[in-house]
Amino acid sequence: MTDHPEVHPELPRDKELVLRVIPMPADTNSNGDIFGGWVMAQVDLAGSVLPGRLTQGRMATVAVNEFIFKQPVRVGDLLSFYAEITRVGRTSMTVQVEVYAEGIRTQGRYLKVTEARLTYVAIDEQGRPRPVHPAQPA
Repeated sequence: MTDHPEVHPELPRDKELVLRVIPMPADTNSNGDIFGGWVMAQVDLAGSVLPGRLTQGRMATVAVNEFIFKQPVRVGDLLSFYAEITRVGRTSMTVQVEVYAEGIRTQGRYLKVTEARLTYVAIDEQGRPRPVHPAQPA
C-alpha cells in the first residue's frame, strides 16, 4: 500500500464503467477490512464484461497477470469498476480493471484501491479455445 493515497477528483473517462457494488460486513477479513478474495472475485466479474461482448459465447479466465491492492476497502464504500480491453488475440483478450472507492463520508472523492490485468479465452462447448471473432458465413 502507498503511504499517501491518491485521491481523484473524477473517475476515468477512457475506460468503461462495468460494475458498481457496495461491500457489506459479511465480506470482511479478520482486520475488519474487505477480504481481498472478495475484491478479486468482483474484479474477475467486472473484467469479463467487455470480453463477453467479443466472444458472444462461453469464455474462461485463464490468467491473472497482475493484481495490486493499493488501499484497503471499507464496509459501505461504493466501489466502481472500470475496464478496458488492452489486447485481443486469436482466442484470448487481456483486460485492465481499475477499482475506485467512494467513501460514504467522502462522497465525490475517489480513491483508486485496486488495479488488475486479466486474460480471458473464448471457449467452445467442450471447453477448448476457439477464435474470439466467430467465423462469418460465406
